[in-house]
Amino acid sequence: MKTTRFCTRLALPALGLAAAVALSLMASPEPAAAHHAFAAEFDATKPVRLRGKVTKVEWVNPHAWIHIDVTDDDGTVTAWMVECGPPGALVRRGWKKNSVAPGTEVLVEGYQAIDGAPRANGRDVTLPDGRRLFAGSSGTGAPYDDRESSGQP
Repeated sequence: MKTTRFCTRLALPALGLAAAVALSLMASPEPAAAHHAFAAEFDATKPVRLRGKVTKVEWVNPHAWIHIDVTDDDGTVTAWMVECGPPGALVRRGWKKNSVAPGTEVLVEGYQAIDGAPRANGRDVTLPDGRRLFAGSSGTGAPYDDRESSGQP
């Protein structure tokens, strides 16, 4: 009897560990690879202010994206992709799925991609009525990414 109890006590934790290892091996590596630190893709020394019309909003993990058409002074229209925080974090900050609907004119402040592409990490999105929504990804190393906890406007 004692041997059976002893084996059962050892076997159950080992089975739990084996299951955890098996699940981790089956998990796709894509979500982890898709998530990145701010400095891996964006340049804190290249702030951008983009005024344009929203063409598309993607509420996807690990980051939501806002696509906007920005018209330059010479009339050239450039399609920009703006990375925001995770959808769950945006909702906790007061965002709704229709907060930035296609066709809305917005001002986005953020930081341009290192490679100079028309892609930015968004920090703030100002709506036509003047409301500002914090769009940044917290904890990525982006400038002011601790803003929510510090109480800064």
